[in-house]
Formats: sequence, C-alpha cells, structure tokens
Amino acid sequence: MAKLFLKDKPIIGLDIGATGIKVMAIDARRWVVLGYGSIDLDPAKAKESLDGDGQYISEQLSILLKDKIVGSLPSNHVVVGIPATRTYSRTFTLPVSLEKSLRDAVQTEADQYIPIPSNTLYIDHEIIERDKKDLTVLMSAVSQSIVDSTLRVVEAADLRPVLIEPSISAVARLITRTEEGHLPTILVDIGPAGTDIAVLDNGFVRVTGGVSVGGNTLTLAIAKKLSVTLDNAHQLKVLNGLNAGPRQQKITEALNPSLERISVEIEKVARYYNERISDDRKLEQLLIVGSGSNVPGIGEFFTNRLVMPARTASPWQQLDFGKLPEPAKQFRPRYITAAGLASIDPEEVQK
Repeated sequence: MAKLFLKDKPIIGLDIGATGIKVMAIDARRWVVLGYGSIDLDPAKAKESLDGDGQYISEQLSILLKDKIVGSLPSNHVVVGIPATRTYSRTFTLPVSLEKSLRDAVQTEADQYIPIPSNTLYIDHEIIERDKKDLTVLMSAVSQSIVDSTLRVVEAADLRPVLIEPSISAVARLITRTEEGHLPTILVDIGPAGTDIAVLDNGFVRVTGGVSVGGNTLTLAIAKKLSVTLDNAHQLKVLNGLNAGPRQQKITEALNPSLERISVEIEKVARYYNERISDDRKLEQLLIVGSGSNVPGIGEFFTNRLVMPARTASPWQQLDFGKLPEPAKQFRPRYITAAGLASIDPEEVQK
C-alpha cells in the first residue's frame, strides 16, 4: 500500500479500471451508502491516458463527480484501488529472531519473486500474524509509474488521495465483513477486462494472481460462437449463462476456454498458498465477485472444475442505500471494489 496523507475527513472509494470509473461513499459504522456513481471509459483512450498525461481520465473523472453522482460525496479524500494484475502481493514467514532485519527480508523477497527491478517499485509491508517462533509478513508492491500517473489523474480532478491499495484487498475487506471471509477463501474478481484472484485467510490477502480474461472476453466468445451481436451475446450471457436451455451447449462451448484459463490461474494461486504458506489450513470456499460474475451457473462450473464449494458472493444485503435509488441489479457488482475501498477504517490508513 502507498500511504500518503490523511486529515480527519470521511473517505470515499475510487476505482479506476480499464473500462470505467466507479466511486462510492459509505458510512461504515452504519453500513449506509451516502453517494455513488460511475462512468464508462474508452479502453484504448484510458490506457493511453494512464501511460501518458492522464488528461482523458481526469476529464472523465471530473464529469463523473460533477454530473453522475447519486446522493452526495462527503469529502474529496479518496482511497484509490489499483487492479491486482498491476500489483504484486504475497505473504512469507520469518523467524522472530530476524525481525530487526525485516526490511532486508522484504527486499530479498521482492528481488526474488517480482519480475521487474525493485528500484522501479513502491514496496510496502505489514506483519499480519506472529507467534513465539515466526512472523507472517504481507508484502505489496506496485510500479512507481502506475502510482505516479494515478496520483496525477486523481489530483487533477481536485481529489486528495490518502491511500492506494490493490483492488483485491478492498474486495477482501468487504467480503471478510459480509461473507464469512475469515475462512480460508479463494476470491475471484471478474472485471470487464481481467480477473483478479487472491487467497484470503483470517481477513488478510495471502497471495494474488490474475489473468487477462474478463466479462467482455466472455461476451465476445459467445458473439463469435453463435454469430450474434455483442448486445445479444451479453443478454445470453447474463440471462442463460451455463444454465440448461436450448442454447446451453453452444454457450458452454463458447465460455469454456476462458473459464478454463481462469481455473488454471486459480489452481496456481491455490498451490502456492498450500505449499508456501499453509499446509494445515484447508481452502474452504471460492467466492466469485465483480461485474463479470453475473453468469448463471458460474458457481456450479467452478465447484465441479475445482472440486470446491463455489458461489457468487452478494455483499449487498449488508449495505443500506437508505433513501437513495439503488443501482439496477445487473450493475451492482461493478461497485464492489469502490464499496470495499470506501469501507476502510480510517485507523487502518493511519497505521
């Protein structure tokens, strides 16, 4: 996590993705949504903007804040999420006797396992467990250029970033509070353009992975297989999905290669957890979230493929929209990262 600065003001969650920007403010003590909104982005322009001067994303963010907020945002202080596919998070253990050398151990871990030079990264760490013999350390790292360009974009829209964290950590925070996330859990966040995967245990992300397969990939696969428009393919995906029906075989054949790629990455992340982190705590559930999770039958697919109980998570029953109109059911999953970012405890930011 990149810690910046904090004054005693309410925090809003800001999720800048490849295909859209989402924002949400929550009174986390009462779990009441104060305001929310989203705006779609042109993916090519968004990538060019983040890699360049950031002007396009800043302009779109300003339009969102000015014209597209339902309710109101209580401050301009934001926690910003960065996709897990652009970050590196892992846990490792260290003997208590070496605690004074913790920074060196983190550096060694980064040099050994992160495929880009550590002098181009912002690296942070936190001790998440300790016993008489060992410390368990969570390390997060992100490219300096990604953080710096994100900060430019956010500040150009007159927002004050107080924390930057991997999006999957924000989702994990929400899941821990609403979906028995204290259990050893595989979290699968299917966004429009990519899928973030993490193992969550005792409320902490232990290891992450990702694959460039998302909800849009699934839609495109159906469109090609059935020779239908993208709009029709999206309808088939969210209404029929993998459930029984006259087109089930063709839709399943269309989706299988993409879901298999996600499954292989899940197995890789689970194997790392089992071999490197915990050989005594069994992974107990797989939870699917994100805007691409709205495929009927996807829970059953992963249950059968991975031989593990899997289901689509729905933390929304915990969130009270009060007098605000709720997002339509099919759009609700897109806000999960923003909601997780907004629900951070201010004391967590100050650590």
